[in-house]
Amino acid sequence: MLNNFFATYRIYFEDTDAGGVVYYANYLKFFERARTDFLRARGIFQSDLAKTQNLAFVVRKCEIEYLSPARLDDLIEVSVLIKEKRAASILMAQEILRDGKILSHLNVEIVCVSADELRPKKLPANF
Repeated sequence: MLNNFFATYRIYFEDTDAGGVVYYANYLKFFERARTDFLRARGIFQSDLAKTQNLAFVVRKCEIEYLSPARLDDLIEVSVLIKEKRAASILMAQEILRDGKILSHLNVEIVCVSADELRPKKLPANF
């Protein structure tokens, strides 16, 4: 699996506050969307994992820093970089950029769990 990925998204009115600046919690949505697209680009579909292997991914921990605001109509690029793979979890670093300038960065730990009991499970072999 390649160790980095980039996805591009447009900032819409629904993403912003009254001043046209992206609302702080929405950065987490862009990061999540990029992680999902990262998996899909590698043929891994979370809905299939839940149905066929009873597996899901949950965020255990995240640390986010906001450096500069994204605004209405901006075109942003969101990166995904795997820092470390463990038996049941993955540590990732992500950035949101506009024109090559870092707007926000995130360190996140994703844990693989059983979809029904939410207990940690070993990552699938295709990871």
